[in-house]
Amino acid sequence: MVTLNKIYTRTGDKGTTALATGERVAKHALRIESYGTVDETNAAVGLVRLHTGDDPALDAMLARIQNDLFDLGADLATPGKTKEELGYEPLRIIEAQATRLEGEIDELNAHLEPLRSFVLPGGRPAAAHLHLARTVSRRAERLMTQLAEAEPGLVSEAGLKYVNRLSDFFFVAARYANWAPGGKGPGDVLWVPGANR
Repeated sequence: MVTLNKIYTRTGDKGTTALATGERVAKHALRIESYGTVDETNAAVGLVRLHTGDDPALDAMLARIQNDLFDLGADLATPGKTKEELGYEPLRIIEAQATRLEGEIDELNAHLEPLRSFVLPGGRPAAAHLHLARTVSRRAERLMTQLAEAEPGLVSEAGLKYVNRLSDFFFVAARYANWAPGGKGPGDVLWVPGANR
């Protein structure tokens, strides 16, 4: 259990921070950028949820994602350490979390018309915020893949799969939020190539 009695510790005043392993690294290290961007994705999801109270099923999916993103942050903050090395079982993203996202993508997509054009990020407030979450999660994925290349074997494959599925989820969820159950919403905001030439 995490206990936070004091928020400022002064240990980072010289530009370093501690991983879950206790190792200190620069605050701008690629691993910190990676899980910091996962945290930023989580904050974007929090903004989405300001607009999903009228859709309990979508809101519940987003609540699960927020919890998963803390799991992913913990996974990234504990690079390559085993239970024996740490003295405890490190929290890791597992395949089932990505598989759940795939099922939820399919569930939302079943309500949608086939996509015949690129969509613009906008529409209803929930959809616009979901597109923002999508772009931030894509940045997290780019950083995580860069980290995986720089530190082979120290970024979990399940974590990479999860973050890849996550941006797909946000895209489909944004379309769903614009259509709304029953197709009563305004629908997709479509890109019109060269519209302003």
